[in-house]
Amino acid sequence: MATSEAAIRHPLPSPTESFTQRASDSSDNEGFAEEKRRAAALLTKRQRRPHSKNALNLDHLDKASQPNRFKTFRASFKYLHDLTPEQVDDFMASYVIYNLDWADEAQMVAALGPNYRDRVGECLRSYYGVLNHLCALGDVEKMYIPPLMDRRATVLENQLLFERSVANAIGLKAGDRVLDLGCGRGRVAAHMATAVPGVHVTGLNIDPNQIAQAKEFSEERGLVGNEFVVQDFNELPLPFADGTFDAFYQIQALSLCKDLSALSREIYRVLKPGARISLLDWVSLPDFDPTNVEHVELMKRVKPLIGAVGTPTPKSFESALEEAGFVVIKSENASEGGLQAPLIDRVDVYFRAVRHIILALVKLHCLPPHFKTLIDRLCLDGEAFVKMDTMRLITTSYWLVAEKPAQ
Repeated sequence: MATSEAAIRHPLPSPTESFTQRASDSSDNEGFAEEKRRAAALLTKRQRRPHSKNALNLDHLDKASQPNRFKTFRASFKYLHDLTPEQVDDFMASYVIYNLDWADEAQMVAALGPNYRDRVGECLRSYYGVLNHLCALGDVEKMYIPPLMDRRATVLENQLLFERSVANAIGLKAGDRVLDLGCGRGRVAAHMATAVPGVHVTGLNIDPNQIAQAKEFSEERGLVGNEFVVQDFNELPLPFADGTFDAFYQIQALSLCKDLSALSREIYRVLKPGARISLLDWVSLPDFDPTNVEHVELMKRVKPLIGAVGTPTPKSFESALEEAGFVVIKSENASEGGLQAPLIDRVDVYFRAVRHIILALVKLHCLPPHFKTLIDRLCLDGEAFVKMDTMRLITTSYWLVAEKPAQ
């Protein structure tokens, strides 16, 4: 949850602190009850000042969509604890797709067989079915590291700032229907529908586990206008009629797209004339040199970490959109100074701290052994990600805004 000025003075315990307390106190109900009381008190204090804004220009509508961090952490921890050996094995095996690339079909067929697209889909369901819970142990429950919008802000606040920028860029207003491609657990959709009251979001995702969570989350918040659909966006056409939506956005999902041109045409089809779209994704930047051994080795380490199958560039995005009929309005790195590294590093440091706690608890037989397998995989190569961003070889904060011409 994004922190107000009051929350900074009296911060909620971090997930790490809650996790440590749970591990060290066999009668932890008292500690959990106290944490809930503190969270409730902070929420009540915020609600008493519904029109106030903090120094980051975030108001109660931005914050209202945020989940209870303690509740989310506990639910995800339990889910991970109860994973079967088969689920763990499938999650680890799913990483094979991140050593491949959509552009090399022969390599895809050799590794996954002639039905490689279906195999990629299976791997993605196994991957995200576990990863979304791992991410929820920290500040990336929405499963994306946002652009660095403000150095004063936390990861969560930077997410809110960027999402607010998206809503403004695509011109969301009451009554609009907006398509969220790769909607995850529905947290961004909830923010859109609360930050701009009256907006109705349709979320689409390949993972039934996340769709179920998105529906539950929206229902808890009374966002009856939001709906969620299980769909692999590599299986076209999309299940919507022509001209259904007033706007569109996606956040770091399109590296999983096999045919960006075909998907761009589909997005164009389901939008109304004059509709705007926002894409935030990872790209390989001009300074990346495919003949440089260090660059290639770093890329091999980072693609599995960020979950990238394709290797798009700013130009490949622009070309696909323009060929579909869109007019590109914005094409830029959304991070302040073009560097996302400060936020990547914060997330990496946090999960490394969690990893030390988990490894200790596994060693003490307080947690099942598969926790070590999962956290080791999650924490692998975070430093390589920071390095590539700092060297300006890649970014996961490249932002494009485009418009379907009015007829």
